[in-house]
Formats: sequence, structure tokens, C-alpha cells
Amino acid sequence: MRGLQEFDRVGDLEASVSTIDANVAEMKPVTDDVKRWKLMGIGALGVTGIAAMALGVSFAEAIRLIVFVILGKV
Repeated sequence: MRGLQEFDRVGDLEASVSTIDANVAEMKPVTDDVKRWKLMGIGALGVTGIAAMALGVSFAEAIRLIVFVILGKV
């Protein structure tokens, strides 16, 4: 009787493991997509930051030039 109970428990355990394996297999592509999106987002933030910095420098130079023209120092 005890051996039959252990056999049933092992069968239940195998069924649980196979269910978990199936779930993990379904989650893997989603996890890979999220990682890819994260990397793309970080890259986009870097490019945006560099562009904003370049525009900021250009804008600051334009304002400085306008101030110099107004003050007559050019």
C-alpha cells in the first residue's frame, strides 16, 4: 500500500514538473522580447541625450551671439 502511495506521489510530481517546464517554455520568448525592448530603450535614451546636449550647446551659442549683437560687442 505504501509503495502505491509513493508511486502516485511521484506521478503527481512528474506532472507538476512537466507543467512548470511548459510554462517556462512559454515565458522565455516574452522575457527575451522584454530584454530586447529594454536595450533598445536604453540606446534610444542615449541618442536622445546626445542630441539634446548638441541642441543645448547650439541654443546657448545662439543666445550668446544675440546678446553680443544687442550689446554691440560683435
